[in-house]
Amino acid sequence: MIREDEVYKIGRVGKPHGVRGELTVHISDDVFDRVEAEYLVLCTDGILVPFFMEEYRFKNDEQVLVKFCDIDTKQQAQRLTGCEVYFNRRLAESVADEHPSLHQLVGYTLIDTAAGGKTVGTITAIDDSTANVLFCIETQGGAEVLVPVAACTDGNIDNYQRTVSAMLPEGLADC
Repeated sequence: MIREDEVYKIGRVGKPHGVRGELTVHISDDVFDRVEAEYLVLCTDGILVPFFMEEYRFKNDEQVLVKFCDIDTKQQAQRLTGCEVYFNRRLAESVADEHPSLHQLVGYTLIDTAAGGKTVGTITAIDDSTANVLFCIETQGGAEVLVPVAACTDGNIDNYQRTVSAMLPEGLADC
């Protein structure tokens, strides 16, 4: 059984492409450029399920056409439309070196080194809807704080401890 902390969201399944079971997958992560993988994880009916890929090809920078094993008709493919797509976190981290994907950092803890190592909270999402990309942080008190990713550019990412340590400007993460 795949646990939610073992994967991170990279996109969503769109509509079928053609009649042979191929699907359009809308991606928000460049993981296909960095890692070779045999499968993607789809959330179907609230359960994380691995789907092995026969092949994939890029349609553009944000869409990948994927042919999954045993999905051979347009009708079978339509059942997967709208499913969230996840990627194996351990596989992505194996090649992450100093520049992991922002979406890979969801679930990591943000630590403010300027405040003496104070834990700001957990990164719950990445808001990349504007040019100013933001970390959505849930504090230990349950409040939501938005922190510009640019404020964390000098940060240290520890994949083992699942933390991002950054020297944040004073007052930025106060709740």
